[in-house]
Amino acid sequence: MHTTPYSTIRDHGQPALRGFSLIELVLVLTIISVLSAIAVPRYANSLARYRVDAAARRVVADLAYARQLARSTSASISVRIRPTVDVVKLLNVQDPDDPTNANTRTVLSAAPYHADVISSDFGGDALIIFDGYGDPDSGGSAVLTVGTESRTIVLDPDTGKAVVQ
Repeated sequence: MHTTPYSTIRDHGQPALRGFSLIELVLVLTIISVLSAIAVPRYANSLARYRVDAAARRVVADLAYARQLARSTSASISVRIRPTVDVVKLLNVQDPDDPTNANTRTVLSAAPYHADVISSDFGGDALIIFDGYGDPDSGGSAVLTVGTESRTIVLDPDTGKAVVQ
C-alpha cells in the first residue's frame, strides 16, 4: 500500500486530500488581521499626506498662473483664497473647463483634494492682486489641512512667487 503525504487511501483506491484544520485557519486569519491593523492607518496617513501636498501644489500653480496672466496681459489679476468655503478663485479669469463661468474656481474640499483651508492672510485679507507686472499687492500665507497633515503656502511680496512649506 502506497501513501502520499497529506493524503489517505479511500475505500475505492482514490487518494483523499486533507483540508486545513480549524487552528490553521484561525492562525492565518489572525496574522492577516494583525497585518491589516498595521497597514490601514499607514495607508490613511499617506493618503492624507498625498492629498494635502496635491492641494498645496494646486494653489501654488493657480497663483503662478495668475501672476503669469497678469504679466502677459499687463492687467491686474485678483486671486481670492477663502477659508470658509475652501475655494481658490481667479476673479475675471474665464474658466477653461466651463466657458460660461467668468471666474476660474478650484474647490479644494472636493475630490481629489478633500482639503480644508484653515487660514488665508495676504495683507490682512484673503485677496491677492497681481498688477500688470506680476507683482502682488502683498505677501502672505494660506494654511491647508487634510486630517492631521497640513501645509503652508507662502507668497513672497517682492517676487510674487509662491512656495509650499
